[in-house]
Amino acid sequence: MAVLDDLSGFEFEDLMEDVFRNLGYENVRQAERTADEGRDVLMEEVVDGTRRAIVVECKHTGTVGRPVVQKLHSAIATFDFGGPKRGIVVTTGRFTGPAEEYADRLQQNDDPYPIELIDGEDLREIADEIGLDLYNGRIEILCDETLRPYDPATDVDAPVQEAFRDIENIEATDIPRPHSQVTFRPVVAITADADAVFETSVGVIHRIDDRTGFVVHAERGHPQVADDTVATLVTENLHATVDLDVDQFGATFDDVEERRFGQTQTEYKEWAVERLQDYHTTTVTYTGDNNVTYEKTCEPNRSDISVQSIEPVFLPQVRQTTDLEEYTYSYEYYAAGPSRVTEEDGIHRCVHCETSGVDETYTYCPNCGAIACDSHSKTERLEGEPVCTGCAVTERFALKTKYFYDEQNLEAFREEYADMPIHEKAMENKWLASGSVVATLLLLIGLLVIGGII
Repeated sequence: MAVLDDLSGFEFEDLMEDVFRNLGYENVRQAERTADEGRDVLMEEVVDGTRRAIVVECKHTGTVGRPVVQKLHSAIATFDFGGPKRGIVVTTGRFTGPAEEYADRLQQNDDPYPIELIDGEDLREIADEIGLDLYNGRIEILCDETLRPYDPATDVDAPVQEAFRDIENIEATDIPRPHSQVTFRPVVAITADADAVFETSVGVIHRIDDRTGFVVHAERGHPQVADDTVATLVTENLHATVDLDVDQFGATFDDVEERRFGQTQTEYKEWAVERLQDYHTTTVTYTGDNNVTYEKTCEPNRSDISVQSIEPVFLPQVRQTTDLEEYTYSYEYYAAGPSRVTEEDGIHRCVHCETSGVDETYTYCPNCGAIACDSHSKTERLEGEPVCTGCAVTERFALKTKYFYDEQNLEAFREEYADMPIHEKAMENKWLASGSVVATLLLLIGLLVIGGII
């Protein structure tokens, strides 16, 4: 109980909000602060199809007596809810005998407002079951579930082999095994409801009734909303998570890293509420009773926004690098089994210019290992194979630049060229040869015209 004792009263109340949300209760939120600066937790549950409200009293004290339980019973009775209600008193300490007897009597007498007691020992057992750890007076999310870092039906290198299939002059099966690194990055999927009505003397001028879902990158630092493609990858695969077993994945990947969640669940919730407040704030123009046009900024209150769920999970970020001769090609993506979102594609990128993207044509140069676009890929004259402009040795023959793997190939072609008949030499520049033929024909026609023959 030493760690629980290190928590402040507010931190303990934050902890309980996280605990109850992880236990599956709905619409978990903290009520307004009371006179003693405590913050009760309000939430709901559905039992046999009936929704019931629960009022929770949090006591960060060594001993809780009967008066606290009685006071909560009265608070439940006056709590405004159109259905059955019950209460919970939770403490880091213990309950006195009279407090336990009072709660037991409510249960035995089928009181309409029964109260459950949770002491410090019960609380630690619950926290262990739902994966919440306490450290330095804070509540860290401990999550052991991850999206799949690769498709178990294929090899871990399959995404790289698939990417190389678009590259000309190299077979994907000939690609050497890439170095594979996976980083398990924490994210949280948040679902929240916003429900607010804005009225003036003329009636309702604006209404908000919206359910919003988004995914947040949850490492240390300020939370960052994931883009739509990553969010879709996460939400569509939350049902297919696996245990994050670093040793197991270490047998598949060359390097494995696991990042930690940077905030508590309550901090993520408060951040989400503030973000949704800003998102739903709008300025409305309306006409008053006096036919005068007014503008009103409609900003929902914090109480108008209810976080329904916060689901932590790890999102694998895989980085695979492939060495080909003088070059290294990286391919990085977020993975969820057979699905992935590409973050960096260094395969579909010319090493000599800014050309990139899967819509372009790229050719592999076996001489240096370069992947080059059409503008930087030529045909090697002596062997007729592709060579990139970055490594090729060049020389002009018949006024046309020829490309060679190296000086030896160039020298071999010089000797071959020297032995060629004049017409074969001319064909080394087909445009020049064609132009010469056309020029000769034009000259012949001119002479025939001058001579009066035609």
